[in-house]
Amino acid sequence: MIDEMADRLSRFRAEAASRDLPPDEVELWIRAALPAVFMAEGGDGPPVARVGGDPMLPEGVPEPRWPFAASVDLAALPPGGTDLPLPTDGHLLFFAAPEVGGLSGVVPDAVMYVPAGTPTVRRPLERSWREPYQPRQLQTLWHQPCPPMDDSFAMDTWGDDPDDEQYELADELGNAWTRVGGHRPPWVLQIGGHAASPQFDPVHYARDSVTEEGEDGGEGVDDWALLASWRCGEDVTELDSGVVHWVIRRRDLAARRFDRVHRYVDMA
Repeated sequence: MIDEMADRLSRFRAEAASRDLPPDEVELWIRAALPAVFMAEGGDGPPVARVGGDPMLPEGVPEPRWPFAASVDLAALPPGGTDLPLPTDGHLLFFAAPEVGGLSGVVPDAVMYVPAGTPTVRRPLERSWREPYQPRQLQTLWHQPCPPMDDSFAMDTWGDDPDDEQYELADELGNAWTRVGGHRPPWVLQIGGHAASPQFDPVHYARDSVTEEGEDGGEGVDDWALLASWRCGEDVTELDSGVVHWVIRRRDLAARRFDRVHRYVDMA
């Protein structure tokens, strides 16, 4: 994997040079890319996540308000697959009601961490207003650096109001990255990295909404992280290419403060 990435970065630099892209911005693009794990059905790897069905919940915990979306076995994630300060074992459970225009922002029970060895029981969610999503096992198919969306890179690099030339440069960098094989693989669940969102960057949205509310001033781009994204697909037919994102501050993740997760829903 290390040799493969070194080769890709070498080819990306060469491709960027062939387009006369400025070397400083090329290196900024490389540094902005964050490692991510992409999961989907099929493949030879062991199961690392489960989408849909009924959740395995610790005995006695209050029932979540939202439908169960996915469970990730943290011990099964590839070493170094993300740069997130995740627990090394146990499970992360994700809950979501993928409805555009519904609740967004901080959702205290959108994510639950179940430490390894915790007794659990399969529990249908009686308060859920929809049938469980289709149960599926997911394998880790890819883990690779994941750059930000072009517009997000432009705003992170040149401020909130880049000019047309800066947006065009970000687009050229993205095209060069894709040309050398840096495109996202097919996926259902993503852990870490940067979001691929049709309408907006959920990390920017979380950071900006907190700043507007006067909380924790002075936080920068690096203080916020994409925890996970779920492509709903046929599980949510009322959305066109629906995607759910869970976003968290890195310091909150390190402190296991999953009650501070932000959740957003987007669609094409």
